[in-house]
Amino acid sequence: MAKRKTGRKKKGKKTSERDISQKTYLKRIVAGLAFLILFVIAAGLLAHHLIIRKQPVYREGSAKKNGIHSQTHIQTHKKPVHKKPVHKKPAFEIYPKEKIPFRKPIISKPEVIAPKKLPKVAIIIDDLGYNKVIAEKFLKLDAAFTFSLLPHSTFQESIVKAANAKGIEIMLHLPMEPIEYPEIDPGFGALLTAMSPDQLIDQLKKDLEAVPSAKGVNNHMGSKMTAVSAQMYQVFSVLKKKDLFFIDSLTTPKSLCKPSARLFQVPFAQRDIFLDHIQEPDFIRKQIKTLVRIADSHGEAVGIAHPYEITYDILRELLPDLQKKILLVPASEIVHIVE
Repeated sequence: MAKRKTGRKKKGKKTSERDISQKTYLKRIVAGLAFLILFVIAAGLLAHHLIIRKQPVYREGSAKKNGIHSQTHIQTHKKPVHKKPVHKKPAFEIYPKEKIPFRKPIISKPEVIAPKKLPKVAIIIDDLGYNKVIAEKFLKLDAAFTFSLLPHSTFQESIVKAANAKGIEIMLHLPMEPIEYPEIDPGFGALLTAMSPDQLIDQLKKDLEAVPSAKGVNNHMGSKMTAVSAQMYQVFSVLKKKDLFFIDSLTTPKSLCKPSARLFQVPFAQRDIFLDHIQEPDFIRKQIKTLVRIADSHGEAVGIAHPYEITYDILRELLPDLQKKILLVPASEIVHIVE
């Protein structure tokens, strides 16, 4: 009997030692977790303190002095700066491949010109807005050119301001879909034939609002758009309401701008000649002579040029002699109600 009692005591002693070992292990785990939690909290507080120190701190008095209206002493963020979007410069005009005959008079009875009266000529400088340096050069010529600006262009505001100071007339150079679209993009704000009537009119109004001082409009590209009667009617209905004139750049012989202008009684003219679609000095000189000849024949003419350095150089060269032969006028003096 004594041996049995001794065996039971040894077994109980081993069980007790095992329990103590498990409790000790659990205590170590709990202690380790507690230490880890305290370490994470301390690290978080330290990081927060360092971030706050990096932010600019304003005292209440200095905040008011500097025009900062805030009830907090610490500014933790800056207001976002909204920059004007920069749009890619579109290609210059796509010149019609088909030969377009010289125009017939817009009015049935052209004005009779007295022998000493010079014919009127409007020279429109298209595609302005993305190069203010060349625009300033044309302004320094002190001639009555007409500036036609692409909507939403990079430097349109400064160019318009400078042109207004010189008394230069402003037009909207309205991007319209060409036959070559989408391989050739007419630029941001373009009117496309896939647009619904509401989309087209909404885009047109946005383009007009972008150049608020424009007195008239001429199309940029548009060999496809200007041949669609329904959409040209939509365009001219808006121009009529806003009392604007329209000059057809005539990029296709299928253009329906003239009958649209007649229907809505919008003052109208069309381009007689491009001056610089071949950028060679002799060619530009020849085109200017042709422009003068058309003006002599009809009493008036419209020439379209582009902001090329070579065009500026030739106009500067020929301007003194040119002004003895023709009267340079703003585009608004060339337009008429189509009969």
